[in-house]
Parts: sequence; C-alpha cells; structure tokens
Amino acid sequence: MSWIFVRGVKTVMSVLLAVTLTACGGGGGGSSAAPVDDDGSPPVGSSGSTWQPNNFLPSETFANQCEAPRGGVDPATGLLYPDVAGTALDEKNWLRSWSHELYLWYREIEDRDPADYGVEEYFDLLVTNELTDSGARKDNFHFYMPTDEWQAMSQSGVSVGYGVQWAVIESRPPREIRVAYRETDAIPGLPPRGAEVIEVNGVDVVWAGDQESVNQLNAGFFPDNAGQVTEFTVRFTDGSLGSYSLESREVIADPVQHVKVLEADMGRRVGYLLFNDHIATAEKELRDAIDQLTGESIDDLVIDLRYNGGGYLAIASQLAYMIAGNVPTAGRTFEQLQFNDKYSEVNPVTGRPLDPIPFYSTTLGFSELPSGQPLPSLGMARVYVLTGGNTCSASEAIINGLRGVDIEVIQVGNKTCGKPYGFYPTDNCGTTWFTIQFQGVNEKNFGEYSDGFVPAGTGSAGVPGCVVADDFLSPLGDPSEARLAVALNYMATGSCQLAATATAKSAPARVNPAGGTQADAELFKPAWRENRILERP
Repeated sequence: MSWIFVRGVKTVMSVLLAVTLTACGGGGGGSSAAPVDDDGSPPVGSSGSTWQPNNFLPSETFANQCEAPRGGVDPATGLLYPDVAGTALDEKNWLRSWSHELYLWYREIEDRDPADYGVEEYFDLLVTNELTDSGARKDNFHFYMPTDEWQAMSQSGVSVGYGVQWAVIESRPPREIRVAYRETDAIPGLPPRGAEVIEVNGVDVVWAGDQESVNQLNAGFFPDNAGQVTEFTVRFTDGSLGSYSLESREVIADPVQHVKVLEADMGRRVGYLLFNDHIATAEKELRDAIDQLTGESIDDLVIDLRYNGGGYLAIASQLAYMIAGNVPTAGRTFEQLQFNDKYSEVNPVTGRPLDPIPFYSTTLGFSELPSGQPLPSLGMARVYVLTGGNTCSASEAIINGLRGVDIEVIQVGNKTCGKPYGFYPTDNCGTTWFTIQFQGVNEKNFGEYSDGFVPAGTGSAGVPGCVVADDFLSPLGDPSEARLAVALNYMATGSCQLAATATAKSAPARVNPAGGTQADAELFKPAWRENRILERP
C-alpha cells in the first residue's frame, strides 16, 4: 500500500480501498524549446532536456527560480520572497541537485531526466527503493506541502476539521473507523472515544466499495475548507446509535492533555499525561504539565505517546530533560545527527560543526515563553511510556535519548513505527519539501530502530515492558484503560498478567481487545506531525 498526500494529509482513499497511488502531480514538464549543443546536435537526455546522468550542478544554481514566482512579503519572516521567474524544469533541477546533496541515501536514488515528469511527480521519485530487515520500505517519510500551510500548522497547530482524531482499525471492507481522541478545542458535542462511524452523509463506511462513495467518505472525514457540514452516524461502545451534524472549522491542536496524578497500589502516586504532538505550542504546555507534577510529589511517571507521530526534535529533548533532570543529562548527548557520507564534521544545512544536540534545560522560544527560562524537572530514574504503531520519530527519540543516559524506560503497548530519521523543511517556490537528511543516534551511538522499539522484545531495539493492544472502550487517562492499567500493575508487580485479564471486558466484537498483539489502528495526521523536524537557525 502507498499513501497519497494532499496538503500534508494522508487521505483515507488509499487506505480504505488500498489503492496504489502516487502523490499529486503537477508543475509541468519544463521549457518547450529544445536546446542544442554547440555543434547543433541534441543534448544528452530526453524531452529536450540538458540532463546528463550523474552530472549535478549545485542546487543554488536553480534555487527560487519559479514557474509561478510569489511576490510581496513572506508573512513568516517579514522579508520579500526570494522568487524570480523561472520554469518548472528549474524547480525540478533544484530538487534533483538538492536531493543529491542532502538526501541520506543519495547513492540509492535512480537518476532520471527531470523533463519527463511533473514537479511533485519527480520529487516522489527522488527516494531509495531499499527495504528494512522486516521488508518495509526504508523511506516512507518523503512528502511536501504548501509553505503557507506548513507555517500555519507547525507554529500554531491550526488545521481545518472537527477536532476529532479518527482511527482506522480495519481498512478494507468490512471497515472499522473509530474516534481515537478529541481536541480540547474541538466542536462541542463530538462523539466520544471508541464510537464507530458507520455512515458519512448516508454513505456506508463499513461496506462502500465504489470510487464515488470512497471519495465522499474521504471528503467527509477530512474536509478541505471551514464551513463544510457533514452528517455522521456512529455506534457507541454499548451498541446504541447516535447522529451528529458537524461543521468544519479551524481547530487548534492541544498537544498535552489529561495531566493528572493517579493513586496506585501501595500508596504510590503516579503522574500521567497524554502527549500527542511535538508542535510549537507543546513547549509551554509540557513546561506547565511537568511543573504541576513536580508539585505533586509523584513516585512514578507515565507518558502516553501512543498517538504522537513526532514534530520538533528540540521539544523531545526538552521533555526528556524534564523527565530525567540535570544529574544524568548535564553535558550528555540527547541526539547526534549523522548526515550522508559527504558530511562527517559539518552540518550541511546550517554550516555549523556537527555538535551533539544536548538535553535542553531551558525554553527555546517555540511558544509564548521567552527563550532561556529554566525548565522544571522531575528527576525520574524510570519512566513508563505507552506506545503503538503511531508513536514515531521525535517520540521515539525521547525513548532513545533517555536510554542513552541510562534512564530506565518501560514500554507498554505495541511496537513503535521506526523513524530514526529527520530533515530540515526546505521552501522552494512556495512548496516546503521534506526529504530524509539525517539519522539520529543517542549518547551510546545507538539509532538503529528502523523497525521500531518493541515492548518485551529482544535485541538492541527491545525494551522491557508488555504488549497491550489499544483499548477503545475506556477514556484515555482512565486507570481502567488497558495500556495504563497494565503499566500501573507492572509498577506494583513487575508482571504483564493484567493484560490477559483485560480482554474480559465486554466489547463490540471488532474492537481490538487489550492484551493482544493486533496491529494498531492507523491515525491520519498531517505528515509533518509524523516526523523528526529541525528548524534552520
């Protein structure tokens, strides 16, 4: 199965029908005038291109030469856009040279004539086709989105929707799509976690098979614009039905939720928080959450990362510091970036020496907090993390970074997605491009978890803990919710036995039971929220 990306969102269409599609094409095929060499003969290459295999000019040669140049001032920087008039072929030549310079696996890109493809179509080909040890694609993380949308969503968490995060448990008929969680800023009256969507605007979600019906489902689940009204029929976990008429609007993602202290066995006080996104606003919310828990005299800590696909790596470093404190982290490496073999000493994007990323102990100015304010810390020698297949990239970096400085990590849930890679988002001609540029390793020089961290697994990516499938019958943060319940039991007994008894819950037949090894539901977030992202200085 392959994904398609529309404005950074993996659409339902490819999932529901398992249709193999490519990303949206476009951009044209370059100049219509066929150039010639000095002797009047056609140049090497096809379609009138001057392309020569394995001959690359510097990417600056083509940068900001745009088929449709932007004018005016960039609202994000206050500076004039650098665009000048160019062609689609210039844009593709920039992508080709830029990828050859910075792509982590640049030797594995097949060099093709850019004149034969549209701009986005060509970008989709600038990837490795190699596989991991498990047979998965090595690079599933290659995408693009309009720059203005990237700037709006990455800084504020604003996107158009209803404020509900959908979970696809079964992608083929009979399908199953449920509510995973709701944003704090969600439209009032949304269905609760676990509710199954059975109809969208009268279209049968479970059995629809024709393209038109799937298009309608796609449009309903993921509205393009604010003001779209969609009718949803859902089945609650008790079997009853409900109807909802939802109007899409701009919704602000709330990355940190359900911060609380739970009373566990033997009088232990357990801090819990749900952390869903490494976006800019998370800096303040995490600071406030840890500050709250610091005053609560907790004995143990549970960080729920099951739906956290990643985002800004620096925020992962901040959270890791706030968990561990100064003693184990001072002067130690949170993550060391490793670029391709052309750059062993200098970061090719910033031009700075390849110094390690530390455990950041102060604010960095992502949120309304000024830079340089000391962060609180809990000084935990051990942390429990709730994970699943949607735990990716920057979230995995938290696990890896803490393990690198000998903080004990107990993993409860399912294996993570396996993204030890990242990139610097790069704008050219109004599109921000994301291509894998580095791998991250921890203080112990470990970073090979491309098939994910595995609870109770073996080998270097195996982590002590318990395999527990997602429990859609209970609210997140509820001590009876299966993953949290098993974590609490493990604290007291060191055992995963509760996972076996958790399946006794009365549940709709097709809800993933707790305690199993079922694959997690797929969540659909903007692709930039499922990666490891560094900002340019």
